[in-house]
Amino acid sequence: MFVQTRGSDEQFDWGKTWVAEMMLSETERKKRLAEIERERGITPEVKRYNEIKAGVITSCVGISLMIFLNVLMAGIVASGQNPPGDNEILIRVWIVGVIPFFVGLALIINGLFVSKRLAKVLRDAEAKETGSLDAPAARPALRPADMTEFIPTNFSVTEETTKHLSDSRRNS
Repeated sequence: MFVQTRGSDEQFDWGKTWVAEMMLSETERKKRLAEIERERGITPEVKRYNEIKAGVITSCVGISLMIFLNVLMAGIVASGQNPPGDNEILIRVWIVGVIPFFVGLALIINGLFVSKRLAKVLRDAEAKETGSLDAPAARPALRPADMTEFIPTNFSVTEETTKHLSDSRRNS
């Protein structure tokens, strides 16, 4: 068994330790987390799709729980071994499955509507912060070329150059 050591030219970076992580302010911690997510390719759109997926799964679990509890409690009540007062409670236990169903439904609605706007706001803010050319507000624009705006000149490089030659011939 060999112990692996760092090369002599490598310096230890205290900024990458858990102690440095503890000392960060809340805003710095959020910035670092956002940078890590960006490096991993987790964009706001990916987060939104994951939220929608979690909502669908949670809603399906809620529906499954309602069906399971309804069948189970109906069987317990049908067995006839419970007091009649308990039967009224047992027959309605299935309603517990409504809670995860509505939580999942809320996640779906949030992912489809609220997070979509949030993702757009974050994308625009990031583009403005980085000065990205993809953002319409940050894109520098030049006016289109308009050839009619040039002032016509009365001379050219080649115009009237022979005039001087003819004058020199006359003098000779």
